[in-house]
Amino acid sequence: MRGTSPRGIHIGVHSVSSPRIAVLGAGANGASIGADLTRAGLDVSLIEQWPEHVRAMRADGIRVEMSGLDGDDETQVTPVAAYDLCQVATMRQKFDVVLLLVKAYDSRWATQLIEPLLADDGIVAGVQNGMTTQVIADVVGAHRTMGTVIEISSTMYDPGVVHRHSNPSRSWFAVGAMDDAASGREEDVASLLRHAGAVEVVDNILATKWMKLVSNATTLVTTASLGLSMVDALEYPGMRELMVRSGKEALAAGKAQGFPVLPIFGLTADDIADEDALVDTLLDTLYRGFVMPNTTTTVLQDWTKGRRSEVDELNGEVVAASSRHGLDAPVNRAVVEVGHRIEAGSLEAGVANLDLLLELAASEGNTND
Repeated sequence: MRGTSPRGIHIGVHSVSSPRIAVLGAGANGASIGADLTRAGLDVSLIEQWPEHVRAMRADGIRVEMSGLDGDDETQVTPVAAYDLCQVATMRQKFDVVLLLVKAYDSRWATQLIEPLLADDGIVAGVQNGMTTQVIADVVGAHRTMGTVIEISSTMYDPGVVHRHSNPSRSWFAVGAMDDAASGREEDVASLLRHAGAVEVVDNILATKWMKLVSNATTLVTTASLGLSMVDALEYPGMRELMVRSGKEALAAGKAQGFPVLPIFGLTADDIADEDALVDTLLDTLYRGFVMPNTTTTVLQDWTKGRRSEVDELNGEVVAASSRHGLDAPVNRAVVEVGHRIEAGSLEAGVANLDLLLELAASEGNTND
């Protein structure tokens, strides 16, 4: 049920229905998706590790401020059921679907935390960046695992308040079973995520997730290293070329693992037929359809908050996969090095890092020749 306040702010009211859903990791994306599902009348529990954020959600609901490309801005305030991690041990009823939206590096312990509360025929969907699907399956079994790709742009700096730069009409997901054990269960997750954006059900979720990793390797840490918004970083002289090189290394690493080249972001097979231009196509599609002028990556947001990022699960994954298959990935290795220096406090994000990235990439390339 939905009402409208005198100031034009939509107020969502929670109603209970089946299945029971947990959103584990209610940061910017998790809180936004949790609000979408709650507003749809679903039975949703948001579980989060930031105490102040949990208190704010309980007191005032989730405030999602959405920006539209055509000025169609909207603010939604949705009362939600919010819990902190300590309360998981007191829960008794089991969940039918768990949407996992923690950082990629937190996937294993978070899945272990929720596993006792997962129904015997329940599903955990890793709605995350990175190649986390196998990690989830290691804990709950492949028959209770669903792979998911997410493309949403949002930020959160204040408890209870999400700035969503891509509203549901400009958000995109892919859903797929890891193997035959969970095949046929895709709609259990896809039907939920359609409340938050467009959803594609895919046959090869691991390859699809790697294609998203190609996009992430191109943009997330690279632009964050310059300390700029995604748009400003792309326009900085020489930056696009470095970003594309990083993406091409990731693409080569995926092919070496046997992953087919697949369309994402709503593209078609014809759109990506020119493999030489594929990384450019992904980059342009991402910026055209999902990036606002002020959008910053989740990596830069983490660094701004003094947190470590997913650099090892993104560009680091490219480096590791390339090494296993005898390939060189000098740009991704340079990106990882710069990311580690920023997180160690020995380097600040800034435009001077482009020269450092180019220098490190050249050095790595010569070293491995």
